[in-house]
Amino acid sequence: MKAVLAGTVIAEADESDLVRIEGNWYFPPASIAPDTLVESPTPYTCPWKGEAQYFSVQTDSGLHEDYAWSYPHPYPSAFDRVGKDFSGYVAFDPRVEVGP
Repeated sequence: MKAVLAGTVIAEADESDLVRIEGNWYFPPASIAPDTLVESPTPYTCPWKGEAQYFSVQTDSGLHEDYAWSYPHPYPSAFDRVGKDFSGYVAFDPRVEVGP
């Protein structure tokens, strides 16, 4: 699976390595292309996943604010709900193309 924005591959991993949560594909941290994510100060806390870290995505076409997010330290109960530890996995805004 690939995550592509403005012709730039942001992440790439086998589908079996991804986690699907609430309709979003979460990519493992090692699958993220270097220098594409820039930490954002945007705050958000999910009631069942925990505190999110937002990222802006850097491509040749510019900086796309808050197009990605991750849960660096999800609530332990979230692992039971998802069935896997997804700490640090990254999901993308619908404007990012995710597919095979």
